[in-house]
Amino acid sequence: MTNTVRISGSLRNRLMITLISGSAILGIILFFIVRGYATQIAQDGQDNILKASLSSILDAATIQDGLVEVDFPYASLSMLDTDLDDRVFYAIYQDGILLSGYKGLPAPSSLTGETRTFQTIKYKGTFARVANANRILVGERGRIEISVSVAQTQDDLSRTLNSISKNVAVFGAGFFILVAALSYLATSTTINPLMRLAASIKKRGPKDLSPFEKEIPSEMVPLVSSLNRLMGRLDLSLKQSEDFIAEAAHRVRTPLATVRSYADATLQRVSKSENREALRSMVRAIDEASRAASQLLDHAMITFRTDHLQKEYIDLIDLVQDLALRLSPIAEMKDVKILVNHKNPVEIHGDFILIQNAIRNLIDNALKYSPNEAIIKISVGSEPTPYLKIHDEGPGFPPDDIQNLTLRFTRGKNANGIIGSGLGLTIAKDVANAHNGRLEIFNHKKGGACAILSF
Repeated sequence: MTNTVRISGSLRNRLMITLISGSAILGIILFFIVRGYATQIAQDGQDNILKASLSSILDAATIQDGLVEVDFPYASLSMLDTDLDDRVFYAIYQDGILLSGYKGLPAPSSLTGETRTFQTIKYKGTFARVANANRILVGERGRIEISVSVAQTQDDLSRTLNSISKNVAVFGAGFFILVAALSYLATSTTINPLMRLAASIKKRGPKDLSPFEKEIPSEMVPLVSSLNRLMGRLDLSLKQSEDFIAEAAHRVRTPLATVRSYADATLQRVSKSENREALRSMVRAIDEASRAASQLLDHAMITFRTDHLQKEYIDLIDLVQDLALRLSPIAEMKDVKILVNHKNPVEIHGDFILIQNAIRNLIDNALKYSPNEAIIKISVGSEPTPYLKIHDEGPGFPPDDIQNLTLRFTRGKNANGIIGSGLGLTIAKDVANAHNGRLEIFNHKKGGACAILSF
């Protein structure tokens, strides 16, 4: 069964995008704020100079014999000099009539008292800042209104603002790069505890259901608490399953063994051939049920142990010789000899119960399919890796089925009449996989089946 995980994106990327986007928006807003503030300051500076220029011109205006005279102070215009030599324009009006200066400069509206105004206009093909002011002069012939306009182009101001904008942009880019680096660091620091938790859980086997006890950020407490509760429930369920398997093994094997012993005893006392044949069929059915139940329970036990191996150092030769001795009564019933060949000591590191189970199933298979008065050869070696090879003199594996014989409950076409459940090779293969080993099955060129279990 394949687990499907729906991915909605990276949490790290979301945090980084949020932080970087926020900093980018903040940088843009800051750029316009600084530029606007700098523009206002620069404009105020220009307006103050224009204001001073206006005041100096107005102060030079007098009435002589009823006529307005302006002793034009050229310093009032020289104070407007800039590095880019911005052009300066002026106009002087008496009661709205141009006395001196450039035509087209706007004059202030006629107001009571002295008034100053500032505006930006387009004059002679360029933008200029215009300052207007008026003053009421009182003479013998009455009141006379004097209006003065002074304009200055803004080339130098534009250059200054461009320089400020460039510096602000460079500062903003540096600020953005710094924030991006800090965002990556912040997201990595924030995500790392979650990644460590995931790595810790990934390294665990299905049987390691101990609670997660490392220090974690407070935001992860609900997640870890839920995981710990889940693992607690799984641990309880797993222990109940193991207890059930152990109890089932005892309750299934014992009654079957008792029934078989009674059937054997009855068989000895029955004389009628039809009754004896029925009892033999009963004994055979009991043997098949007992073997199937035993291997089913063995397979379940192996499934539980493969992810939590209890490894120890095992003398492979001693283990094989011990199993051959235990199975010798069955071999003697068919006059089969089990020969164990070895040269040097072979030691492996693995789960004793699983490896013993795998080897017993392989030898048992060889016994079942060997003809009477045959020989089973078991070779144990360490080159290139520790291994054992079992070769019998039976009919061998059906060539068409050999690829599928390690699957559960799969038996060859030549298994008719032979007691079995189709789990022996499956158990051996699962044990080999649990120890990073391999099970190979093939037919020997001289006849018979071969199985090599390597570690």
